[in-house]
Amino acid sequence: MRLLEQFFARSPAVTRVAPYVIFLALTFGQGKFGAASVDWFYFAKTIAGAWLIWEMRPFVSEMRWAISWEAIAVGIGIFAIWVGLDPFYPKMFHSGATGNPYEPFGGHSTLARFFIVVHILGMTWIVPPLEEVFYRSFLYRSFAKQDFLSVPLNQFLPWPFLATVLFFGFSHNEWLAGILCGAAYQWLVLRKNRLGDAMTAHAITNFLLGVWIVWRHAWHFW
Repeated sequence: MRLLEQFFARSPAVTRVAPYVIFLALTFGQGKFGAASVDWFYFAKTIAGAWLIWEMRPFVSEMRWAISWEAIAVGIGIFAIWVGLDPFYPKMFHSGATGNPYEPFGGHSTLARFFIVVHILGMTWIVPPLEEVFYRSFLYRSFAKQDFLSVPLNQFLPWPFLATVLFFGFSHNEWLAGILCGAAYQWLVLRKNRLGDAMTAHAITNFLLGVWIVWRHAWHFW
């Protein structure tokens, strides 16, 4: 058994937390080493995230994609809320970077287009499983009980629900949309007793947001 497999097999909590923390740590490097580092670090964390998901997959049985009409409706609805609310409330912070990949690489750059594709793929396929496993599988249940695996995914607990939703919301620059988003995804997990629908809804929201960003040049969302 390889070292990472031993690491994951030893602790269900570490299996659900470490991949998210590693992904988040790489996020902090975006923009810290020049404008181009925004995209290079996103590329790095997308590759790292895909590898971590592959490695943690045997140890997180609830990390399985699932499709339902509720997931589709929530995914589309949260996208509309995220975009629609944007002009009407202050954000957590204002970065000096615009997020536009054409600025560091040039207006007709193939590399800029490559990073746009990477960004949409990453936010659609990598972010949802990492975040849903951390927030909905681990954090929500660990707020309820130290032995978090003994807490059913469909058990509604008011304090853990509120704490997880706020934690999720304030981890995003668009905190108000993030709070509503976190509540909707948590509702899906409670309703379906699985993570898959929330992962699908999350992926739909992020994909639509990625398309919107490119179409409308709304780079600040990145």
